[in-house]
Amino acid sequence: MEKKRILIIEDDKVVLGNFRDILELEGYSVDTAESGKEAIDKSNANFYNLALIDIRLPDMEGTKLLTTMRDTVPRMVKIIVTGYPSLENAKEAVNKGADGYVVKPILNIEEFLNTLKEHLKKQKEAQRYSEQKVAEYIETRAKEQETKEE
Repeated sequence: MEKKRILIIEDDKVVLGNFRDILELEGYSVDTAESGKEAIDKSNANFYNLALIDIRLPDMEGTKLLTTMRDTVPRMVKIIVTGYPSLENAKEAVNKGADGYVVKPILNIEEFLNTLKEHLKKQKEAQRYSEQKVAEYIETRAKEQETKEE
């Protein structure tokens, strides 16, 4: 089974380290970024299944990063993580492409991990569906070509 790759974007080194430790213990391959720019550079250079994005970063808001990542890496699952939960920033996050919204501090690690697993499962199902549709399209086009040649 392939190891899922997660990018954690968090400027608080303690929180970043805790997330990294928890996820690595679960068997994920983890990379980190402490700013929006670093996250953009890393996500352009590497493939990640999922990103945990702090809503407040030193160089930009997490929702601005969401918009950028939605355009550059649309299939990556993007989850906003905030210590400042509000209905307004939750709505903004979802409207800008967040797949999930998690409140810090994480009080229930199992629930947090299950949230990530569910999003990764949905991502895999969507990929499988896309691959199936491409295969069906190719098969149909091949039959059309055969019919034209007859």
